[in-house]
Amino acid sequence: MAARYDIMDRCDCPVLHEEVVEKVKKRLPDDRLLFDLAEFFKVFGDSTRVRIISALQHSELCVCDIGVLLGMSKSAISHQLRILRQSRLVKNRREGKVIFYSLDDRHIAAVFKQGLAHVSEEA
Repeated sequence: MAARYDIMDRCDCPVLHEEVVEKVKKRLPDDRLLFDLAEFFKVFGDSTRVRIISALQHSELCVCDIGVLLGMSKSAISHQLRILRQSRLVKNRREGKVIFYSLDDRHIAAVFKQGLAHVSEEA
């Protein structure tokens, strides 16, 4: 069972570097913004979604194309695309009966590339 933390578990040592703590405290983003950021990164916690993002960096694709590319069913891809759309990581456009998907904006590609560079570095 995971340890339970409450107010009594907080550090009770005196602040050693009060000026630094205050300076950092003023620069911290709002808690709601940090929560939204954590939710954003959770979307990257699924390898299928990461594979879709990787593919969409190179070209917009329809569900069928993504399915063939990743060797997955259309319904499995559609499910993941719905999550990516809700998280504003991908957008779509319709051309007749075909819906094409692409990355929502340049920030998504930048986050992906930074993460890939980080995990590719040798220790």
